[in-house]
Amino acid sequence: MKEHKNESLRIVFMGTPDFAVASLKALVETGHDIVGVITAPDKPAGRGRKIRISSVKQYALQQELRLLQPTNLKDPSFLDELASIEADLQIVVAFRMLPQAVWQMPRLGTFNLHASLLPQYRGAAPINWAIIKGETRTGVTTFFINEEIDTGAIIRQKEVDILENETAGDLHDKLMVLGSRLVVETAGLIAQGSITPLEQSSASFTPAPKLNKENCRIDWAQPLESVYNQIRGLSPYPGAWTLLSTDSGTLECKILESGKLLEKHDLEPGSIEASKKEIRVAVDNGYIKVERLQLSGKRKMDAVSFLNGFSFSKNDRFK
Repeated sequence: MKEHKNESLRIVFMGTPDFAVASLKALVETGHDIVGVITAPDKPAGRGRKIRISSVKQYALQQELRLLQPTNLKDPSFLDELASIEADLQIVVAFRMLPQAVWQMPRLGTFNLHASLLPQYRGAAPINWAIIKGETRTGVTTFFINEEIDTGAIIRQKEVDILENETAGDLHDKLMVLGSRLVVETAGLIAQGSITPLEQSSASFTPAPKLNKENCRIDWAQPLESVYNQIRGLSPYPGAWTLLSTDSGTLECKILESGKLLEKHDLEPGSIEASKKEIRVAVDNGYIKVERLQLSGKRKMDAVSFLNGFSFSKNDRFK
């Protein structure tokens, strides 16, 4: 790579949610020249279908940054406008897949921030899957974008511990801050021409596929640790779910927070033991203690509040 020492790079930033705002804010506050921000188009959301703008757009407007919201990243008019900005570097944080015409445009390339230690947990939901799989360490990676998702040459990585009771929401916030620091560091190193990207190995890696209805459902036949990790790995969003089978029918229920009790019993997985203040669900080698839950169409409640208005029958069970 050519040397480009002591120069102020013209940077285009691409991102949409809060996770991306932290990096954009860090770049702005450290004096980087953000000449354009690309984010998702506005869209209606919620029951009232009010138009909602992305978190990145909100911040870009506050900072009076040039803003682009293309619906089609391959549209010739968008590509012409992007080219006219003449960026030296593009930075992507929590955006969508870019066509080659976009990521190849800047003279110094386009790098992405990914919330895992690549090549592990390539895919759409790395934070969730690291917890679901019981990892004790994860981190963030910056890498140059290429033709395939999350496979480009690694620039820098930072590691962090995953605590035993940490949820995906907790880890998201921790990696958001760590990632913003890494983005600033990476941009500075590229400006100095002092990087040596490392090609990724694809021999063995754990994927992090998009979360869906099927892989968010709890299998109560799994060991205690696996069920506990799934619940915290999907908390607070989208939430691990199960079916509550009662004498009067079946209800869908999300388990949003839980504890674990290692204890021998002879109950079938999914069997419920409830008192006035506690809900315990039997699994292979113990119990999941339900601490926060939500029945379909109802509000989120802690276990005690839920038990004030709901009584379990002897044959009720989760399945």
